[in-house]
Amino acid sequence: MCGIVGYVGNKNATDILIEGLEKLEYRGYDSAGVAVLKEKNIELRKYKGRLSVLKENLQKDKIEGNLGIGHTRWATHGEPSDINSHPHMNSGSAIAVVHNGIIENYLTLREELINKGYEFLSETDTEVIPHLIDYYYTGDIVETVKIVVSKLEGSYALGIIDKNNPDTIIAVRKDSPLIIGIGEGENFIASDIPAILKYTRKVYILEDGEIAVITRNNIDIMKTDGTRVKKGIYDVNWNLEAAEKGGYDHFMLKEIYEQPKAIKDTISPRYKDGSINIGEFDLSKEYIDSVNKIYIVACGTAYHAGLLGKMFIEKYAKIPVVVDVASEFRYGSPFIDENTLMIVVSQSGETADTLAALRLAKERGAKVMAVTNVVGSSISRESDYVFYTWAGPEIAVASTKAYTTQLVSLALIGIDMALKKGTIEETEAHKILEEIRKLPSQVELVLKNVEDIKDIASHVYKSKDVFFIGRGIDYYVSMEGSLKLKEVSYTHSEAMAAGELKHGTLALIDEGIPVIALATQDKLFDKMISNIKEVKSRGAYVIAIAKENNEKIEKTVDKVIYISEAIDELTAVISVVPLQLLAYYVALNRGCDIDKPKNLAKSVTVE
Repeated sequence: MCGIVGYVGNKNATDILIEGLEKLEYRGYDSAGVAVLKEKNIELRKYKGRLSVLKENLQKDKIEGNLGIGHTRWATHGEPSDINSHPHMNSGSAIAVVHNGIIENYLTLREELINKGYEFLSETDTEVIPHLIDYYYTGDIVETVKIVVSKLEGSYALGIIDKNNPDTIIAVRKDSPLIIGIGEGENFIASDIPAILKYTRKVYILEDGEIAVITRNNIDIMKTDGTRVKKGIYDVNWNLEAAEKGGYDHFMLKEIYEQPKAIKDTISPRYKDGSINIGEFDLSKEYIDSVNKIYIVACGTAYHAGLLGKMFIEKYAKIPVVVDVASEFRYGSPFIDENTLMIVVSQSGETADTLAALRLAKERGAKVMAVTNVVGSSISRESDYVFYTWAGPEIAVASTKAYTTQLVSLALIGIDMALKKGTIEETEAHKILEEIRKLPSQVELVLKNVEDIKDIASHVYKSKDVFFIGRGIDYYVSMEGSLKLKEVSYTHSEAMAAGELKHGTLALIDEGIPVIALATQDKLFDKMISNIKEVKSRGAYVIAIAKENNEKIEKTVDKVIYISEAIDELTAVISVVPLQLLAYYVALNRGCDIDKPKNLAKSVTVE
């Protein structure tokens, strides 16, 4: 959520800020702005709406300067408006600040500053920061920022410029991602790598509690207590084209079609010569034997992946698994101790609720394993073990390839645990691993038969309500399918456990209402046929997803999408793909902004 870009060098900062913010549009936002130092004055331009509004105004009202900060805002405090947009400045227009995160004690700070004579123009929590810098200003901007951050409670990534220091950007990080791009005669800050990848592949990743003082020729990083920090450079090994559409109309469609490669890239390093090899870490047999409970904690799509991970680990490794929504986890009474393993699943590795759950687990002595897509992210750095999904950059807000690679990762982790515990025979494990290796080609087959899905979408998009039903693994996949449809097409949809239909939800089935029925589980197929007949007899228009060779389902439903034969535990990786495509084409028919759904953001860095 929100995007930050900063530049200091010898080029026109305004152009670079706009280019960088365009690369961060996927994060979700409702307004945009820049502050650029021009001839010893900070020029501020910010507008509600898409980045194009800011861009058009800057073309009419050009600002040229060599230092500046930019921001795309997603409203948390105060409605989307020009005034509430970032950057925010002090009353003398000498200091400008961009902020990602939430200042939890801003009301107290705001009241104190009002009592000291400061006037606030916006409703935001961020505006307290430039006023605090103004109030505590010592003549040394770095020392002043240290004082100010000691007063702040909450999460923040900050970019700060001061007209009295016309060659310097101050960057501060606590619980919100922030990187520094290292150039030649120029340097950058950004929320995420794509914003600066056109100019550099070398970055520093700021840690919590670090302050960076950045000029065009120098980067000085320190702790808030002034202790100097020496950091290693992270070399980005993917190029800008990987974050571009590559001829597809939308990032979401591109990323759906990238799934065979992403799945293969996730499997290949871990399955060689007929055996599994989790190279990044070694969960010893002794440690796994000591684990009496696993928590899988995640949000949204990653939570749905966790549900499938639970079934895989419990079936093969025989360890009890609890799957919990990260935003609720800390507010219950989780039973965590040194014999607990927590697996946190997060595409971005920056999800605030998941990060908070991770820290709680570590406080109580548990080990934590991260399943994430982003090297160097907060979650990857704070976990004891990290399993990278190698999905490549995922730009669309609605997650697709991150989800399927998370499923594959959890399956591999489950088999690795089972082999070390001795709860699975090597021959059986080998058969499952061979089935996993088939998944990229099986997903490829779905992508080659998209015309039926387009046809179904042309019917479904007219409906106000859509229901998904399934049993076991199919129920968990139906939850993800329903979420995708809601996210990108704004269609009301619900996923129901098919066996629960008769306990009330059949009352929602009316004539012609679309019901997507997943029937890929061999042992539950006949029961699903009965459930499909229940909704069909109430007038539902039923679209089924089933394994090939189950043609008898055609007698019961209106449309069938077939997937390749696979063991029940792995069907989710294949069956979710037609649901992703269905959501995409329904959204396309409805004229929605597919890559940037309203009110949503890619990386949720606030609780």
